[in-house]
Amino acid sequence: MSQAIPATIRDQKYISLTTFRKNGAAVSTPVWFGEEADKLYVMTRSDMGKTKRIRNNAQVRVAACTIRGKVTGPEFAASARILPMEEQAHARGTINRKYWAARLTSIFSRADAFLELSFP
Repeated sequence: MSQAIPATIRDQKYISLTTFRKNGAAVSTPVWFGEEADKLYVMTRSDMGKTKRIRNNAQVRVAACTIRGKVTGPEFAASARILPMEEQAHARGTINRKYWAARLTSIFSRADAFLELSFP
């Protein structure tokens, strides 16, 4: 069973999602995210580096950040799961409820992968 979303991340605009290369090097990316219950949802593309890195290592780190990726709060360990097609509509819904721009751009979006983040 996963823990609740940390208070310093809940209701933020952006999170810094840190994934890890095979050599252990950390790569951080600011992303939009949806939240529901004790999970975060991130929309991305299946050919992006973060998606490839998560396929190799599901352990990630998450922190509140600015649009440019400057971390503004403590970092938390989380585990990421690439959602199967049948769970993607729910994840998109959590993001669309939070960001009006996501609703406007959804028909043009090339995002074809969704990540579910849970806290240990």
